[in-house]
Amino acid sequence: MTAMSTRSEASPTRASGGLPSGDFIIDATALTKTYRMGTNEVHALRSVDLKVRAGEMIAVMGASGSGKSTLMNMLGCLDTPDSGSYLLDGVRVEGLSTNELADIRNQKLGFVFQGFNLLARTTAIDNVELPMLYDRTHRWSNPRATAIEALKKVGLGDRLDHVPSELSGGQQQRVAIARALVTSPRLLLADEPTGNLDSRTSVEIMALFQELNDEGITILLVTHEGDISRYAKRFIEMRDGRIIRDEDVDDRHIASVDLLTVDDPELAGTP
Repeated sequence: MTAMSTRSEASPTRASGGLPSGDFIIDATALTKTYRMGTNEVHALRSVDLKVRAGEMIAVMGASGSGKSTLMNMLGCLDTPDSGSYLLDGVRVEGLSTNELADIRNQKLGFVFQGFNLLARTTAIDNVELPMLYDRTHRWSNPRATAIEALKKVGLGDRLDHVPSELSGGQQQRVAIARALVTSPRLLLADEPTGNLDSRTSVEIMALFQELNDEGITILLVTHEGDISRYAKRFIEMRDGRIIRDEDVDDRHIASVDLLTVDDPELAGTP
């Protein structure tokens, strides 16, 4: 694996409210979601407001049942709120048809999941190429070449024809990241991206996320691991369907490959 670059010392310009300057990628107001299970009601989101500008890297934390996964589903257009409004990169999401939601996911969003979600009998390059084949706008003149470049970007240019069973957990997650990046999304959503990885590989994956963020990709990740949240520039904590904490992370406290090196004995593990 190639060495990860360290974080740039330069920080985004901050605007009012502690956010970097630039357009809102996420502009959500009063999002509410209630699930009904028989006679019981579960208030997963309670009037949540969230604004995210281009270039941010945000960690969302909270205990099980806090609402963080429901929020991720809303922001990823995988579910719809009972009430409230959501603009994704300037597009109003509520009221869109199923096909329109699929299009906006394909064109503006990239997803990385804890379980990798790769097709088991399909090579790395075919897994990465898949989102382009489902793009109804047919933006890609050469999907195969684009997929190769995405895999090279995450350090897997020599693993193009390997199926998931021939790859380590970290390599599988890199394939998943390449698949998320291949359509040039405006926003990358990562749900527990290191949950199935050992400590050493988790550091490598988070360093890759930092590198991508330093290149300008907006990233929002959900995690229950405090050490993983330290890689983000902004920290959000949820409880009982509400955001109870939302603050920038001081640059001195942002973890990097320099602070948590793969040589640390506590991070011993198999890549």
